[in-house]
Amino acid sequence: MTTKTQNLQLFHRKTTGKKVRFLRRKGIIPVHLFGSGIDSSHLQVELASLSKILESSGRNIPVQVQIEDDQEENICFIREVQRHPVTEDILHVDFLRVESTQLVTAEVPVVMIGEAPGVRNLGGILLQSLQSVLTESLPVDMPASFEIDVSILEDFETSIRVGDLPTSENFKILVDDNTTIARVLPPRVEEEEGIEQEGEEGEEGEESEDGQEGQETDDSSQPDSQN
Repeated sequence: MTTKTQNLQLFHRKTTGKKVRFLRRKGIIPVHLFGSGIDSSHLQVELASLSKILESSGRNIPVQVQIEDDQEENICFIREVQRHPVTEDILHVDFLRVESTQLVTAEVPVVMIGEAPGVRNLGGILLQSLQSVLTESLPVDMPASFEIDVSILEDFETSIRVGDLPTSENFKILVDDNTTIARVLPPRVEEEEGIEQEGEEGEEGEESEDGQEGQETDDSSQPDSQN
């Protein structure tokens, strides 16, 4: 759950518009830095450095951004990552600068750990209905993730709710405590078998009705053939 701040160095960028494609060919990605206390800036970063940040940091983990020739460090969050629709290559990234004393909100991922006995022993289906929770904190106190141990899910009645997540004075979860995060659903085998049986009975009924209608049509057509 501990947040580990990442460091990234950005460089000034003169190339804009459609010409930025030449930067990408050289392994350089255009970025946009905006937010509290600064003017909006068009910058660039090496793809290798940026990829490491994106792999280890979600949008809820702060990044210490430093711009060349500037000793000031900026606490930023990744706000948007644009990717190529086919290749999924990184095209552009937006960074939002925040004040260290400013409360921010972010979606913190909820990660399931362990094995649910309701799945292993009862053949149930583990359902995680909430993938993240909206959380408020200072930038450096934002949790990286919340872990939930599903080994307590022994039957179909037990559930894990938001109120079961760890709490701290450093952050506040902005989701109702009674919201279900995970539970084990009963197996669907019996239900599916019942649906199949109903379907077979319905088909037989339709066939018999069609047969009766066919007989009535044949009988009514006999006097015409005699005439």
